[in-house]
Amino acid sequence: MLRKGILPGLDERRVDSRTIYVGHRPCPATDAFIPPKFCDNRIVSSKYTVWNFLPKNLFEQFRRIANFYFLIIFLVQVIVDTPTSPVTSGLPLFFVITVTAIKQGYEDWLRHKADNEVNKYLVTVLEDGRRARKESEKIKVGDVVEVVEDETFPCDLILLQSSREDDTCFVTTASLDGESNHKTHYTVPDTEKGLESLSATVECEQPQPDLYKSLGPENLLLKGATLKNTQKIYGVAVYSGMETKMALNYQGKSQKRSVVEKSINAFLLVYLCILVSKALVCTTLKYVWQSQPGQEEPWYNQKTQKEKDANLYLNMFTDFLSFMVLFNFIIPVSMYVTVEMQKFLGSFFISWDKDFFDPEIQEGALVNTSDLNEELGQVEYVFTDKTGTLTQNSMEFIECCIDGFQYKNRDSSTELDGFCVTDGPFRPFCVLEEEELFLRALCLCHTVQVKESTGQEDGVGDRVDGVLDGEMVHPAELRGFIASSPDEVALVKGAMKYGFTFLGMESKNMRVMNREKDVETYELLHVLNFDPVRRRMSVIVRSKCGDIMLFCKGADSSIFPRVRQEEVDRIHMHVERNATDGYRTLCVAYKLLSSEEYAQADAGLREARLALDDREEKLMAVYNQVETGMSLIGATAVEDRLQEEAAETMEALQRAGMKVWVLTGDKMETAKSTCYACRLFQRGTELLELTVRTLEDGGRRREERLHEVLLDYHKRAVSAFSFPPRSWSSAKQDYGFIIDGATLSLVFNSSPDSSHYKSLLLQICQNCTTVLCCRMAPLQKAQIVNMVKNSKGSPITLSIGDGANDVSMILEAHIGIGIKGKEGRQAVRNSDYAIPKLKHLKKLLLGHGHLYYVRIAHLVQYFFYKNLCFILPQFLYQFFCGSSQQPLYDAAYLTMYNICFTSMPILAYSLLEQHICMEVLMSNATLYRDVAKNAMLRWGPFLYWTLLGVYQGLLFFFGVRFLFSNPALQDNGQVFGNWTYGTIVFTVLVFTVTLKLAMDTRHWTWINHFVIWGSLAFYMVFSFFWGGIIWPFLRQQRLYFVFANMLRSVSAWLVIILLILLSLLPEILLLVLRKPRWPRSRQVLHTYTHTHTHTHTHTHTPSSRSVYRFDVQGKNMSCVSDA
Repeated sequence: MLRKGILPGLDERRVDSRTIYVGHRPCPATDAFIPPKFCDNRIVSSKYTVWNFLPKNLFEQFRRIANFYFLIIFLVQVIVDTPTSPVTSGLPLFFVITVTAIKQGYEDWLRHKADNEVNKYLVTVLEDGRRARKESEKIKVGDVVEVVEDETFPCDLILLQSSREDDTCFVTTASLDGESNHKTHYTVPDTEKGLESLSATVECEQPQPDLYKSLGPENLLLKGATLKNTQKIYGVAVYSGMETKMALNYQGKSQKRSVVEKSINAFLLVYLCILVSKALVCTTLKYVWQSQPGQEEPWYNQKTQKEKDANLYLNMFTDFLSFMVLFNFIIPVSMYVTVEMQKFLGSFFISWDKDFFDPEIQEGALVNTSDLNEELGQVEYVFTDKTGTLTQNSMEFIECCIDGFQYKNRDSSTELDGFCVTDGPFRPFCVLEEEELFLRALCLCHTVQVKESTGQEDGVGDRVDGVLDGEMVHPAELRGFIASSPDEVALVKGAMKYGFTFLGMESKNMRVMNREKDVETYELLHVLNFDPVRRRMSVIVRSKCGDIMLFCKGADSSIFPRVRQEEVDRIHMHVERNATDGYRTLCVAYKLLSSEEYAQADAGLREARLALDDREEKLMAVYNQVETGMSLIGATAVEDRLQEEAAETMEALQRAGMKVWVLTGDKMETAKSTCYACRLFQRGTELLELTVRTLEDGGRRREERLHEVLLDYHKRAVSAFSFPPRSWSSAKQDYGFIIDGATLSLVFNSSPDSSHYKSLLLQICQNCTTVLCCRMAPLQKAQIVNMVKNSKGSPITLSIGDGANDVSMILEAHIGIGIKGKEGRQAVRNSDYAIPKLKHLKKLLLGHGHLYYVRIAHLVQYFFYKNLCFILPQFLYQFFCGSSQQPLYDAAYLTMYNICFTSMPILAYSLLEQHICMEVLMSNATLYRDVAKNAMLRWGPFLYWTLLGVYQGLLFFFGVRFLFSNPALQDNGQVFGNWTYGTIVFTVLVFTVTLKLAMDTRHWTWINHFVIWGSLAFYMVFSFFWGGIIWPFLRQQRLYFVFANMLRSVSAWLVIILLILLSLLPEILLLVLRKPRWPRSRQVLHTYTHTHTHTHTHTHTPSSRSVYRFDVQGKNMSCVSDA
């Protein structure tokens, strides 16, 4: 049978469409046939190929200002006659470019590897009626593809045939939108069963990235989705490769820059100004000196005619460039590669941390980007989702309310509740018609699928729950539930507790076993699917006796307007109380349909589902028409438990100085209770509520009331604390702020007062300890994060969530954290870091984040310091050589200073340093505040390091010059030359900067010892060999036996040792006299012990205690647990 125009959701007005021939069978000869051309099914996420890697990577690297600067310096050395060899800058630049290229090439190789795993995956395709296995990348548009259970769809398919009797299949789209619920898809109606002979065409629109238009009970199966609870299906490929919706929706994350990188650029600008100033001063001095009689052209250095005819200004510019080259080492090119290596290697410590391993999912932490490690130590605002992040997203049925009576799950008893208006004697459960009707509604109003247990499927795949609880002993009940959400499984299990068990579906009949063990059968006529706008779902069923019933469940705000008011009054207080207790509430309603009502609804539903235009709007209209005039049966309360150590984690973050904002789509009462349970709201916290309810209290327009409430809250939360308290006894009141999505829309609207409202709102929120935003849409979450991120001071923000609705705020924040939860992996894939549980956030920030920041901040300051020490003597030397551009150091020393002699110790320090023990950082959260707001990279510490470099540079140069004031330095009466002068300065320099780092090291490992003492030994050995052997590839060997002769002089030894001691003397005095930057062990231990004792005095006596042992200067910390 020929089918034309098979298309889910085709817009008839769209001309730009494609025609697909199923199985590549052309139409009869009467139709014109032009073979269509479509892209292949390859997925490409890699950035480079073998052919374009080199030019593309080089282009990207030289777009960085620092790399481009050093390239210019290198070219100047090649073109202009400069005092130093081009090797001195070319080799470090080559090293930096090579290491970065290897790192980026390795990362792209991993992307190629992941692409190949997808593209080479074997799939089954029907070709000429035969099943053939081929690689996924070879699938063509029009191929009929077979997919079996638990396989992912290799491309976008239209469902032609299913193994299920009802011609449906179930899929999960967790990899697309993060939702782990099972969605129902239908085969194209009236399709021939024999696909081998099917001749049909598909008319569909051109590829577009609109993901949600086709998700739902339709015919289109998207690439990346997984087939569930269906043995196998057959579908025709309509979009392939980079034209699939998954590929079109892929967006590379925007490049996030850390605050350390911004500080580096600022410091670099300062040192660039110093470099230019030095070059200008030396150029000026050179021409001032040459202007003196006899100095421009001395007898021993006569100018050639070409030099005499040269332009004076051109010579000055050339000399300026030569001085720039001579002093360019003050800009540390190797710092960039060291920072890159520190970030890349340091990220492995997060992945390797065993404390992040979760035995439940058998996974640990994941680092998606290593560029933000230090940013973890600078977080000021934490934005967290509630469901699945603060809570476990694991539901348990707690209680229900039927006709005003409360039924507890824990003891299965009935009690009269004080909130209800109904009064009467005690009644046993399930003897009234209303109670049985309520339990039948729980067993019928859902999309739960039942699957027989094989004993090996507990907790496998995307099931919300595994094997059922074992209270019921009937063999038919030992089954697994596959549900669209954890709530539905909890409600079906709750009905089981009271004797009504859902046994599953046979064909289109739902089977329920009642308390008397009788099996009741209901024909499922229609499912009115859940919608986030309607916030309810319904089913229409027909009983054996012919009654047609509609059961509906949903949020109270969507059910109450559709039932009688007197029924609402009996249940409303129960719903409010359950929400206040932190439970998730749902209301259940019922309606008996007459034959005429059902016929009208059935016709409307079928017509709307077959509509090609405005299908969703037409379905919504029919839904709203059917779901009216219902009777309210009761309400349910389901508990979503808190995540493990959620309260302790939130409390630690607040002690660390971070402000926690909860952004959720849940009800205000439920979210508020969760905040109290997590200790975000305390008993003494005064809550400022800005919701639709507060705006409607005054009886005026919302906009007028909004401005009035904002001004009132601003006066209380902001203005009251802009002046100092009158007395010492005045304590600051803690405020909590609550806002809902509707009110936030008013604040963010495009009215002229919008910016004023946003300013008031931001000031109020920033003065509150905790902010709760409820009923939030994903876009509103991102707007909140963006508002704080772009506020005054540009605070560092962190967003954490586990679902697809959290992706927007995860991408918007400076740092995005994904939790490997039950709502798919969309948040994990779009995050910068992923952790199994919320409790791991504490160590990630307070431990790893703190240490990463301290390490890299010290690395940056140290690099600028040691290069200033390196170049300052070279600058001072120009005052004593007539500004002739004579280098003080040998070319080998210039080249290897940053690459070999001083690079490894600081790299080891930046990877291994623990100035405070990890356990102490975890136990004393206030230590996080010591490094907050970029404390170690401010201008104050930068000025200190700069002055230290200036002091030591001056001491190096003039100390050695004082030595050279004595002409008899060697036993044979010979004097030292200028290369010996520079070698002594360089030796003092290398030893001083290396020993300075050793003094800063608090956590010594064998690696630190090896690289620090090994670097000094390598310098000595290299200097001996470099000057002790005649190298044939050198035109001139300036250091021939210079180093060996220098060490023969006792005076040289004395000066070297004395200058090293004098250079480090200020640091030694500071260590002895200055108050330490970090608290000493006794202070930390006393604070921790006091807090620990105060917290646990009324709970238990600890069986063990942790003792933190330090040495006298705070080094070599160790953590010992004494029983």
